Amino acid sequence: MSKSFTLQAEVRNDQGKGASRRLRQGNKVPAVIYGAGQAAQSISLKHNELLRNLQDEAFYSQIIAVDFGDRKERVILRDLQRHPSRPVIMHADLLRIQEDHVLQVHIPLHFLNEENSVGVKTQGGTVSRITNEVEVSCLPKDIPEYIEVDMVNVEKGQIVHLSDLKLPAGVSLPALALGEDHNLAIAAIH
Repeated sequence: MSKSFTLQAEVRNDQGKGASRRLRQGNKVPAVIYGAGQAAQSISLKHNELLRNLQDEAFYSQIIAVDFGDRKERVILRDLQRHPSRPVIMHADLLRIQEDHVLQVHIPLHFLNEENSVGVKTQGGTVSRITNEVEVSCLPKDIPEYIEVDMVNVEKGQIVHLSDLKLPAGVSLPALALGEDHNLAIAAIH
């Protein structure tokens, strides 16, 4: 886990559609923090700060420190609602984490050496990405920022599956625990 993110937050007591509208007019985003055996808590976040952090792909899968001024909570982004036509965040769901509980999070895949792979360079194929992220299971301290998929030795007609990924220590793929039928394809060269 190489990047750290912090969001400034305020506890909010007003509930409902009208209260949420007033927050959005004040350039804030209504949000909720839940999980870890504690009651859900309604909060508000600064819209521009949240929007700026959302431009980094690691923000979607890394641990975020929510700063209330007098205390901090560690969370991950679980859900996000955006306006359908404007660049406005409507609502965010944040999940509290516990250091000793395993999480399941979606991690982006970074494809390396696509244009230098055997199947593209010498055999005239094209890389076809089937998915850009994968769900992993790990402790919060082991969450990777991304997983690399090296395509350099992939030949034309060959498929890269979940089982071909090189995972960091402490990270596993829940789909593979379900059996061989769940060893999904990630990329191929056609």
